[in-house]
Amino acid sequence: MSERVARPALLVALLLLATPLPAAAEPSVTLLDLPFAASALRGPGSEVAVAVATSGLLPLARPKAGASEDGAPIAVVWGEAGGAALALVDGRVTVTLLGREAVAGLAAAETPRGALAGSRRAVAGALSAHLAEPVTAGGRAGAGALVIRERKAVPMSAEPKPVPVATATVRPAPEAAFALRSPHIATFDGRPAIVAVTEAGDGSSLAVAEAAEAGWSVRARGPVEAGKPLQVAGVADFSGTGRPQIAVTGPAGGATRLGLWAYEGGTLRALHAASGYDAASPGEGGPGLAALLPRDGAVDLALPVADRSALAVLSLKGAVTERARVPLPAPAAFGVATLGTGPAARLLVGLADGRIAVVNPDP
Repeated sequence: MSERVARPALLVALLLLATPLPAAAEPSVTLLDLPFAASALRGPGSEVAVAVATSGLLPLARPKAGASEDGAPIAVVWGEAGGAALALVDGRVTVTLLGREAVAGLAAAETPRGALAGSRRAVAGALSAHLAEPVTAGGRAGAGALVIRERKAVPMSAEPKPVPVATATVRPAPEAAFALRSPHIATFDGRPAIVAVTEAGDGSSLAVAEAAEAGWSVRARGPVEAGKPLQVAGVADFSGTGRPQIAVTGPAGGATRLGLWAYEGGTLRALHAASGYDAASPGEGGPGLAALLPRDGAVDLALPVADRSALAVLSLKGAVTERARVPLPAPAAFGVATLGTGPAARLLVGLADGRIAVVNPDP
């Protein structure tokens, strides 16, 4: 090849090497245009979202025939001046306004008769669990009982019959109480379990209750952590192994830490941890600030950083790995929820100023 031909080819090659590659898109955040300040957020599959979707208030949100309750495709937000149902349509979050009274009426079912005021029960299929019997432990308000109810099958009959319900009451350890944290219903080794937090004068502990021949009882407790009560961030197959793990946040050594726990054979075992994340809402007994984000054969966890100024998306496979961190326009305050599935999913965050942020983790 002559020098005259080689020089232009070399220049072209150098230009190609010098041309910067397009930068990967960063996660983005937008704000919903709502005519009211929100103070509550419930995600798809929650008791309120399912109730709204099946009540006739929102024909758009009625699930298709055969759809499961967990597949209710809406989130619900409300405040003193109004409410709204949020749906994900073609990658965009749509808003359908609802009357606050209607939403508040449906939300009242979250706190059944006898439950602690302001608490929320957990529901999964025929099983439900809620906190009851106000007590004080270690100078903090708590619950003296975890009430578990299970609807039983009704035999086929020509006559209508009431649905039988079995009720069990689980007590914490002596001199302890259940912390004001909503219980979580999970399944370990094919058996239902309730994940809760107990509290005493020296701190709080993760607790798992299961049914045995003698009835429901606390089968396992984690180590006591001093400071404000632990917060269960989620129970899911975070590791991608086919077994669920428990993600918990709480104080540790003067910092706020996220820890992952395995429950096997009636024993809790610590897996790995990382500082700087907190799923607890401000104040006492508020809703947890975390949401599950299934992808890549496992489940990621979305939750605020310790000062609630940003939302982090974490992979917990093998270690705590931060996939994304998105600064928020105001501190996270009253809920985090996932709307949609896969790459199109959006994360909703209730902010301290009453606005709802929409985070696109995979732009």
